[in-house]
Amino acid sequence: MIRVLVLSVLLASSIAIQAVESDIQQMAEQGDALAQAKLGAMYILGRDGVDKDEQKGAEWMLKAAKQGLIEAEVVMAALYDRGMGVPQNVDTATQWYEKAAVKGHGASLALLGRNETAKGSVAFNYKTARLTAARQIPTEYAKKILLKK
Repeated sequence: MIRVLVLSVLLASSIAIQAVESDIQQMAEQGDALAQAKLGAMYILGRDGVDKDEQKGAEWMLKAAKQGLIEAEVVMAALYDRGMGVPQNVDTATQWYEKAAVKGHGASLALLGRNETAKGSVAFNYKTARLTAARQIPTEYAKKILLKK
């Protein structure tokens, strides 16, 4: 009896996840930037019934970034800095950080050396900061994107 109950709960959860994934996929295909970013995040993280695929994650995140979704812009910058799902390209990464910085994104401003705190700090190492950001941003921002409504 308990086995049947557990299997029923697991099956219902699986069906609910597939429905959510299907809704997000449909909205993303219709051009919804947040849905595109969410789908990209699902691929980057390998979450919500989606197998991890950094290339597909980058493709969907790029669509959202091209529409000006700031979180997607920052993720794309980090992906290009790291070469995760896209060819590594520091110049392209910088261009994406620039787009986010124009909108006042604090981390982007700091990574580009435009944050007053970073400018005043003798010990601030931009190269190290960017490498650290490139490792942390895709996962952390992907999680934040999935929580957005």
